[in-house]
Amino acid sequence: MNSKDSENQKKGFLSKYNWIVKNLLMAVVLVATLFIVVNIYLNLATHHNKEIEVPDFTNMNLEDAKKLADGYKLELDVTDSVYIPRMERGYIYSQNPKAGSKVKKGRRILITQNAVEEKKVEMPSLVGYSLRQAMTVLASKGLTLGKLIYKNDIATNNVLSQQYKGRIIEAGEMIPSQSVINLVLGLNPNDDQAFVPYVVGYKYNVAKDVLLENSFNIGRVRFDESVVNYSDSLDAVVYRQTPTTSNTTSYKRGHTVNLFLSKDPEKINSANE
Repeated sequence: MNSKDSENQKKGFLSKYNWIVKNLLMAVVLVATLFIVVNIYLNLATHHNKEIEVPDFTNMNLEDAKKLADGYKLELDVTDSVYIPRMERGYIYSQNPKAGSKVKKGRRILITQNAVEEKKVEMPSLVGYSLRQAMTVLASKGLTLGKLIYKNDIATNNVLSQQYKGRIIEAGEMIPSQSVINLVLGLNPNDDQAFVPYVVGYKYNVAKDVLLENSFNIGRVRFDESVVNYSDSLDAVVYRQTPTTSNTTSYKRGHTVNLFLSKDPEKINSANE
């Protein structure tokens, strides 16, 4: 092979090598470009890394809540209603996802609204029932047990009469749901004492039921500064009670127990230690 042929072969090899390198570089550039384009598309399509924190819509009327939702690019969807007598009619009772959750723009927030019109229920007949049976029936009817009024009788905790707004109410009368019903109960002098149950660590509704079931009335209910609205009051926990529980000291049935509630984890944890 002469020098000229050798030089031509070398040029051919270099040309082929350069062609391979050039195509490899073009392939790398193409893949990188596709990767960038796909990521830009996904960011635009899914709002990647652009999650927002859900605001608290509870205790707001629907009109104001929708204005707030529009500002966050969220949609409100009323899916259910309840009747809470202590809340304003039409105000938002709960939401899902909860306030503070991270969601993407356009997310639907499911709303439970306090009913605009109060729901009516039929008053049951509780006379002759035990206190525990009466509590079960009231709960099933959507009514609230209020005060226990004791009267001397042969059978302790036997329902003698039922009261609504200070008057005796007959079975069959239609009254608003969640109405407070007081019970007049029998009290045998030989069985008029009970021990106060320990309700520290319980939420209010649970603590109330436990105390009533054990023949004690609710006295003062005090929420600390961590409780600022109705929703907070539902989540608050008893951190102190008076009188406290004791295995040696009993009280007359119907005695009042005062409750102190908080949402402060430090206060709650210290009370349980």
